[in-house]
Amino acid sequence: MSNTFGKLFRLTSFGESHGKAIGGVIDGCPSGIAIDEEYIQSQLDRRRPGQSDITTSRNEADKVEFLSGIFEGKTTGAPIAFVIWNADQHSNDYNNLKDVFRPSHADYTYQTKYGIRDHRGGGRTSARETINRVVAGAIARLALQELGIEIAAFTSQVGIIKLPKSYEHYNIADAEKNEIRCPDPVTAERMIELVRQVKAEGDTIGGIITCVAKGVPAGWGEPIYYKLHAILGNAMLSINACKGFEYGSGFDVSHKGSQLNDEFTTEKGKVTTKTNNSGGLQGGISNGQDIYFRVAFKPVATILKEQNTIDKEGNASTIKAKGRHDPCVLPRAVPIVEAMAAITLFDMYLLSKTNTK
Repeated sequence: MSNTFGKLFRLTSFGESHGKAIGGVIDGCPSGIAIDEEYIQSQLDRRRPGQSDITTSRNEADKVEFLSGIFEGKTTGAPIAFVIWNADQHSNDYNNLKDVFRPSHADYTYQTKYGIRDHRGGGRTSARETINRVVAGAIARLALQELGIEIAAFTSQVGIIKLPKSYEHYNIADAEKNEIRCPDPVTAERMIELVRQVKAEGDTIGGIITCVAKGVPAGWGEPIYYKLHAILGNAMLSINACKGFEYGSGFDVSHKGSQLNDEFTTEKGKVTTKTNNSGGLQGGISNGQDIYFRVAFKPVATILKEQNTIDKEGNASTIKAKGRHDPCVLPRAVPIVEAMAAITLFDMYLLSKTNTK
């Protein structure tokens, strides 16, 4: 059951990093949604490896092949099955990891839980599984765009280098003009140089991605146990290397209520708020303002430096990884964050239709 996400719009994924293929089945997708396969492929291209010198050099086309659920360019209401074939695995690069556990990786926990693990590229724990999310997310985004909803994410911090202003001060579309996906060119160049420096040292570095959803109407989200921000947090924390989620003012709440409360007003007969410290969500339900949140990603656990560890027998050992790895996940994680946000929001839209009077 842990391989399925969503309540009505559901994605079930399969595949491993060094297996034959990665793929998934989308169930619960309504019929009649126009499918732009070029758009879906463009989202995969944003996630694919080998984009620049600050990402892994693994060379995969990541071409999606749809098997069912689409006819004459539209969804039929049937399950949408798809597959992406793996082609550029260097499995021998991982032979030295077979009997030892990488620090801060899922090697030990998977071995403990299942008694077996695929050491080649991390197997199921590899971020390559996120290809499936991007496919489903692209379909959800096509549906959301018909509702006037747009989702955009960008890199807002790498290491100690961060954007000095909030998202409203930038043209988020400018993030696609550089390889780190930061909307401010000056800050982006500093981030890129830091990633290059860390990569040259055989190390990795973490940071933060900010995501904004515009056009979400008031009333999406379910009270108590299926709050919209809780499901967004679930979606983001399911992404590889994600370590934290905050929305609106987040952890910056050590203020007086009079400073953080979003006062209601009306503009042109429409209810709005003077500020948006709530991040577009109150009581777990959207209030019509921009939904914005931040997602923290740790440094990639696999580094090209020698580290102390233990082997599967519990004996002290050392490890130095080989192969092709991202020095920073952020550039390729931006489309993944957008995809998971889209899946969540479209699912909430479908739920809102079933729960209205």
